[in-house]
Amino acid sequence: MKKAVVTGADGFIGSHLTEMLLKEGYDVTALAQYNSFNFWGWLEGMKHPNLHIVTGDVRDPDFCRALVAGADTVFHLAALIAIPYSYVAPDSYVDTNVKGTLNICQAARDAGVKRLLVTSTSEVYGTARYVPIDEKHPKQPQSPYSATKIGADAIALSFHNAFGLNVTVVRPFNTYGPRQSARAIIPSIITQIASGVRKIKVGDLSPTRDFNFVEDTCRGFIAIAEAEGTAGMEINIATQKEVSMEETLKTIARLMDADVEWVVDPERLRPAGSEVFRLLGSNQLITSLTPWRPQVTLEEGLRRTIDWICREENLKKYKPEIYNR
Repeated sequence: MKKAVVTGADGFIGSHLTEMLLKEGYDVTALAQYNSFNFWGWLEGMKHPNLHIVTGDVRDPDFCRALVAGADTVFHLAALIAIPYSYVAPDSYVDTNVKGTLNICQAARDAGVKRLLVTSTSEVYGTARYVPIDEKHPKQPQSPYSATKIGADAIALSFHNAFGLNVTVVRPFNTYGPRQSARAIIPSIITQIASGVRKIKVGDLSPTRDFNFVEDTCRGFIAIAEAEGTAGMEINIATQKEVSMEETLKTIARLMDADVEWVVDPERLRPAGSEVFRLLGSNQLITSLTPWRPQVTLEEGLRRTIDWICREENLKKYKPEIYNR
């Protein structure tokens, strides 16, 4: 049985990846960020004989060494990810995203971990200079968040080049689905409509995105982890299709049978030079290296996300009246 460690397992993508790894027969140590409430985020209520939930913090190097000891594969997803909050607290992003990745890389090297996957983001590319965006596209730090992820990616790749660590940088384009926090636009819109709001607060609706349903993203992680010859590489997970925010939100309103209007909320607008206006990813590399292909269409993924969020027990976990940075 392969032993995997998932950092950030208490979060949106991490919890789905943990479930999928368990279904694939992995023994999983899932890291939830330590807190005095002993709250495990989306791992709460998740039970499996091969699941071992631990709490801690990737900012502590000694903890990281203990965490990865004995692991075959480490999936490093722990990060601060909200772009708006990175404008007001950039130092915390450096500590978690850059230093946390350094700690995991050092721990994996010391422990002789066979495989390390470090999670990147399509935000590192900034607004597309050409499409589809392949892994050779220039990096453009248009927010403190994206800058720290560029730094984390570079740290990871340096450990491959300098020390031979079997690390791959996995770069999902915009992931959505059940359990995503309201700091992202799709759940923000769904929760507002589901709560009876008819004037929906939004930011700029002109940018385009390449949306991945969360199950497709997780399948991509596992396919890359199990592929040969990917050490030292950066690999996109993308559908290679783009859609505007406006078109996406109109689709959500149609699926929810909601007669609503959009109201631009200045608080939700990024600074002028920080907005990423176009993201359309190339999936040529991942499809050449692995059997992975995107399986869930945007409309089907939105239906499944709406169905999940609109359940009473899930909707009450959100605060649609508050802008979630």
